[in-house]
Amino acid sequence: MLLIQKSIVLDEILLKCKNKDKTAQNKLFEKLAPRMLGICFRYIADRSEAEHIMIEGMVKVFNKIGQYKGDSPFEAWVRRIMINECLMYLRKTKKMTLLETSLDTYEGKIAGHWPEDSIDSEVLVGLIQSLPLGYRSVFNLYAIEGYSHAEVAEMLQISVNTSKSQLSRARSFLQKRLVALNIQKPKNHRNEII
Repeated sequence: MLLIQKSIVLDEILLKCKNKDKTAQNKLFEKLAPRMLGICFRYIADRSEAEHIMIEGMVKVFNKIGQYKGDSPFEAWVRRIMINECLMYLRKTKKMTLLETSLDTYEGKIAGHWPEDSIDSEVLVGLIQSLPLGYRSVFNLYAIEGYSHAEVAEMLQISVNTSKSQLSRARSFLQKRLVALNIQKPKNHRNEII
């Protein structure tokens, strides 16, 4: 019952947003902004730039809300717009370089003062942010957003093999950093490594 009520409320807000109702747009912005900023921040390391991209993305959402057909969850549609905005920003600012990058260049980017016995979301975000840009983009799209290598390759305008190698290098980089921070792999209730 609660899910139906949430769906009805969202449908009402979306209808009002399609009619350019500022109050509805504000409600939708407040509901989505924190999660969409998190997505932007995974791609854009500079917080103020990530906020700027998120706001531009939300403007695009409001301008194109009439194109939303309802064939997928609304938040997934918005998330796709945010990811595309981030990728366009990276291309436009020519920061999207997927050249072979030595991991040694990035070894000193993360301070070693994080907790040794657990990993929290801030540490994880910091680790992901410390990835070279090409690695980070592929890692975010494949491992976090769930796109296939073919989709990642198309979005980033790279080959499927480049996507696979960038992901492999990103994982290797993260594993090395986790080992350096002495963070153990998570275990289940039977003390087995997950």
